[in-house]
Amino acid sequence: MAEISIKGARRTEFGKGASRRSRRDGFIPAVIYGHGEKPQHVALPSRELGIALKTSNVLIDVVLDDHTELTLPKSVSRDPLTGLLEHIDLVIVRRGEKVIVSVPVHTEGKYDQDGILEHTNNSIEVEADVTNIPAFLMLSMEGMMAGDSRYASDVVIPEGIKLISDPKMTVIHLSVRAAEEEVVVVAAAPAEGDAAAAAAPAEGDAAAAPAAGTDDKKDKKK
Repeated sequence: MAEISIKGARRTEFGKGASRRSRRDGFIPAVIYGHGEKPQHVALPSRELGIALKTSNVLIDVVLDDHTELTLPKSVSRDPLTGLLEHIDLVIVRRGEKVIVSVPVHTEGKYDQDGILEHTNNSIEVEADVTNIPAFLMLSMEGMMAGDSRYASDVVIPEGIKLISDPKMTVIHLSVRAAEEEVVVVAAAPAEGDAAAAAAPAEGDAAAAPAAGTDDKKDKKK
């Protein structure tokens, strides 16, 4: 379980303008709350906070002038276009207490390559001691055949950690690859009316064509 200490500063200005100025100066606006305490508005250095958040469910010791708060990231806001941090909510936790958190699931093992692997849920919820939250959990795909699924109950849960998600919740599914259908192009037969029209001479062609033997009769009269 990763635990990182970050020195914070209390915020005295609020609003969008103040938040923009804070981010421009290299700090991220944050709110610390929980355990019945009054919310604390602070600013944290963006670089250190960004490094800390690369670890899932990281514990952050926010060091303030008068005391230190042990916190867990609760909600992180980022710019939808740039992905840069904009704001973070931190919940106060106490050593020795249990918390419910969402933990990423990693997969390993060989599976039927004829199937298409689908990650239905990338994480599951567990209850763990706040200082013993796993960075990730493992799920084996060994021997999976097309059409098979693996569920939350198949995830390896370490001792002392309790599964909270529905055990029947699908985590990964190996879909059956659709068979390629051979496309055969068949020339369409002409409709009955079209066939008759094709067989009959065009109007004017019959009048223009001489009747059989007409020229021979003219020659005999001469």
